[in-house]
Amino acid sequence: MLATGALSWLTSDQQIMSMLAQNWVTGLMIVAAIIFLETGIVILPFLPGDSLLFATGAFLGVNDLSPLPAIALICTAAVLGDGVNYLIGRSALGQRLLRAGWVKPRHIEKTRAYFDRYGGSTITIARFVPIVRSVAPFLAGLSGMCPRRFTAFNVLGAVVWGTGLLLAGFWLGGIEWVRAHMSWMTLAIIAVSLLPVLLQVRRSTARVRR
Repeated sequence: MLATGALSWLTSDQQIMSMLAQNWVTGLMIVAAIIFLETGIVILPFLPGDSLLFATGAFLGVNDLSPLPAIALICTAAVLGDGVNYLIGRSALGQRLLRAGWVKPRHIEKTRAYFDRYGGSTITIARFVPIVRSVAPFLAGLSGMCPRRFTAFNVLGAVVWGTGLLLAGFWLGGIEWVRAHMSWMTLAIIAVSLLPVLLQVRRSTARVRR
């Protein structure tokens, strides 16, 4: 019962927003912790990410709070999360998690397809794809991806993803219609961010057919 209640609280944007309203510093730390866990622990892909960042940015905008501390904290949490996930993949623990079935095979296959298609840039692209962003650094570690190359894509992805969604919420959150349709706005932002990926997939498919 206690574990179920904690999980429900962690995955509820409304509960986190309530925490931000009560104490925005504590709430921001909790948001950063959730981002770290979602990206850093391969078995926790169900935690909120995109919608949480957008809603956090909206909260800051509505309350006229600077987004810069949030951007710094969230981007740092995202970089550290992917870094921990990568190290888990490189370690013996990564192999044990695979053998024990802690990571769902369909998640592994979906992420492998991204690596086959985009190579190392998958680490950056995956930030915008739920579940894949939790598995990509793990697979990068398993496959022995160069640490320096991984770090470059990791930092780039964290900055673009974290800053982009926080600022989108910050600038748009003051609009009443946006606040009333937060989930739809988040989905729209994710769809727009994925357009370059979809265009690349279309080009690759066209080349294969020729």
